[in-house]
Amino acid sequence: MEIALHERTEDTVRIYFERAQQPFIRSMLPQRAKTVEEALAAYRHTRHPGASSFGRTIRADGRYVGDVWVYCIDLTDTPNAMLSYCVFEPEVSGRGIATQAVSLFLEAAAAECGLRTVGAFTYADNAASIRVLEKNGFEMQESFAEEDRLSYYFQKKL
Repeated sequence: MEIALHERTEDTVRIYFERAQQPFIRSMLPQRAKTVEEALAAYRHTRHPGASSFGRTIRADGRYVGDVWVYCIDLTDTPNAMLSYCVFEPEVSGRGIATQAVSLFLEAAAAECGLRTVGAFTYADNAASIRVLEKNGFEMQESFAEEDRLSYYFQKKL
């Protein structure tokens, strides 16, 4: 399967917002935008110079299947940004798409944004996300309870 990253657009933001409303995704990936309008406004903000986030769409064999992004970009802090990703098409889950997309994206984000370190949070019961992070060289730094749910914080030097 060929994995590639592409530019985000308003159309892909709309698709992502709709697809990310699936109950399973919502249970594993907290989402700030509550409406498609909020999602579009956040996307438009990323298009401004000095934006604190950067993202790409994930395509598998040419088909749009998810997104990967960094947010809270601050080169004076450690980590320099936080990573998030989502493959929203259930029929392609478990095929290594997220692992490969994160690898490609970290290279692009380091070059585009000058990142040297990246952090990531995941719920402790999200075994797939933990595998993606570990396969990409992230190391668990701590565990903590968040709203009565165990979470992990991972970090990686680029």
